[in-house]
Amino acid sequence: MSVVLARWNELAEIKEELAGRDWFFGTSGNLSIKVSRDPLTFFVTASGKDKRKRTLEDFLLVDHEARAVEKESGLKPSAETLLHLEIYSKTNAGCSLHVHTIDNNVISELYSSQKEIVFSGHEIIKAFGIWEENAVVKIPIIKNHADIPTLASEFSKHVHGDSGAVLIQNHGITVWGKTAFDAKKFLEAWEFLFSYHLKLLSVRNCVTASTQVQLS
Repeated sequence: MSVVLARWNELAEIKEELAGRDWFFGTSGNLSIKVSRDPLTFFVTASGKDKRKRTLEDFLLVDHEARAVEKESGLKPSAETLLHLEIYSKTNAGCSLHVHTIDNNVISELYSSQKEIVFSGHEIIKAFGIWEENAVVKIPIIKNHADIPTLASEFSKHVHGDSGAVLIQNHGITVWGKTAFDAKKFLEAWEFLFSYHLKLLSVRNCVTASTQVQLS
């Protein structure tokens, strides 16, 4: 099997798994996987496709300027391909995943003024390769600029290593890793933390409200 076909299938399998979790509302979200480093090429999701379905037009190959390599295909790369390009241009990452979930959107709205959210003491943090007791992880939250080059420029300020993640306010999370497996693992871990945090806040609010009623 050629490297190109292997990368296509790898990304298709991840898309199918994330679709099974219903993480692609509407046609939202975009995924990419690096095919070659020099020259830089990577597969990225085609714009406007239903990512719950698997077709031969799910992805297209783009170059170091985020342009389609096969222009005659008629496919357009995702509007946010520039964000994936920032990752591959600055790091040795091999895969980048971007999804809009309700949980990550709510978290980004709740903590937008702090420009980050911090988690500590969770077992799931080991998924990031951090094994210290009471380990701390944090993820930056940036403004959702409508102009994609502006968004990419702001996003780029937080791309420092071969793995990482950024929350875009009311837009979603972008996660990257050295391999597709790593990127998916990191995405799952962040989404776990977001869901846990929101459920904990909800329970605490219910307990507080119940206590106030009993005391009144």
